[in-house]
Amino acid sequence: MKNKRLHNLATVIQLLAFGASSWGFYLIMLFHFHSGTLIVLKHPYPRKVEEPSIYESVRVHTAMQTGRTENDLVPTAPSLGTKEGYLTKQGGLVKTWKTRWFTLHRNELKYFKDQMSPEPIRILDLTECSAVQFDYSQERVNCFCLVFPFRTFYLCAKTGVEADEWIKILRWKLSQIRKQLDQREGTVRSQSFIFK
Repeated sequence: MKNKRLHNLATVIQLLAFGASSWGFYLIMLFHFHSGTLIVLKHPYPRKVEEPSIYESVRVHTAMQTGRTENDLVPTAPSLGTKEGYLTKQGGLVKTWKTRWFTLHRNELKYFKDQMSPEPIRILDLTECSAVQFDYSQERVNCFCLVFPFRTFYLCAKTGVEADEWIKILRWKLSQIRKQLDQREGTVRSQSFIFK
């Protein structure tokens, strides 16, 4: 098995070294190290291709690293910065902690009673959120907060790595929202200048 992986890896290196990028079609190679198989996708792509969910996180990471927006990278994608998982949330009036299922999609952070609940308990519009930061004021670890004009939401993850992932993607979302607002304001300002 190890020899098969090394042979496939050598094949990928040879293709890259000897002009695979100069072919008249786009070539994307994926080497799956666990199964030891080489997958070659050509353009145009076949109608049905099983794509790993890791692609989503790769695109988000690329967007976060390059400062580009979701719309720049994949205009037809439903959303790049999606995340879901269980977090423990502090209640608003009664300050008890309850575990809830959270989903992040586009500019909405929804939370549900559990993963199987069809309707969210609440939908938070991230365009109204002013900050996301680690929070050390709670008696719990791995906490962070989302600051809204009407309330600050305190959330805790199971691990520090998970909390860091949530904070990074939420901050990236906020930066994209601000960037879009700045672009819109710039467009409005330039249009008002033309009409003066």
